[in-house]
Amino acid sequence: MDAINFLDIGFLDILDIVLVAVLLFYIFKLIRGTAAINIFIGIAIIYLIWKLTQALEMELLSDILGKFLGGGFIALIIVFQQEIRKFLLMLGSTNIATKKGLMKKFSFFNTEIAPNDHIDIIVSFCEDMSRIKTGVLIVLQRNNSLDFVKMTGDKMHIEVNKPILKSIFYKNSPLHDGAVIIDNNVITATRVILPIDNTIEIPAHFGLRHRAALGITVRSDALSIVVSEETGQISYINNGAFVLFEDGQELIEIIKDDLN
Repeated sequence: MDAINFLDIGFLDILDIVLVAVLLFYIFKLIRGTAAINIFIGIAIIYLIWKLTQALEMELLSDILGKFLGGGFIALIIVFQQEIRKFLLMLGSTNIATKKGLMKKFSFFNTEIAPNDHIDIIVSFCEDMSRIKTGVLIVLQRNNSLDFVKMTGDKMHIEVNKPILKSIFYKNSPLHDGAVIIDNNVITATRVILPIDNTIEIPAHFGLRHRAALGITVRSDALSIVVSEETGQISYINNGAFVLFEDGQELIEIIKDDLN
């Protein structure tokens, strides 16, 4: 009995563990697919070693690791600048209490999951444009408001369908230049000018369309899909990371997973 009592685990201890687990899970989702994930894992390993040295009363090593973790706080803010910015954007979003707000991030608050059938239409459209090498830039809005870039283009409210998308990205269309923003299954803006990110290196064969797609994903939690006008290659950008796809069904599944 005494062996069990020394644990002295109460309700608040369990709640603490659950909240930390949830926080770590969503931090992982936020930085998944980026170089920051390796840094995060490294920090987690150092922290576990530090706690182990404390438990084993290895005072010298424990003191060194403790000072390293404590003094590295400012460095962590610099390293995770984009990720922290996204997290704060999510918390401060005006639609935090809506179905697309923060509570949607926690699965136990969900009553139903949207089918995201419009993603099938979008990817199929991109495959059509890939075959004829027509440039496409589509931004899929998630939780963060994109009003700061929508104001640079033409606001719309059109349900997503392939003929509409083809008419927008037709080479002689006045709406062809710029990005299209899609919120759920609705086209909310066209001819949008996206912020260009020149701080991140990308392959030389990627042009301004790809750099613009990269820029919006590092300034918000939005997703981007690009069809190259030169090669017809379909690129998917999430959190500043490029993924090139040739299997449309795989791309559909990944986008739907990222949207939910």
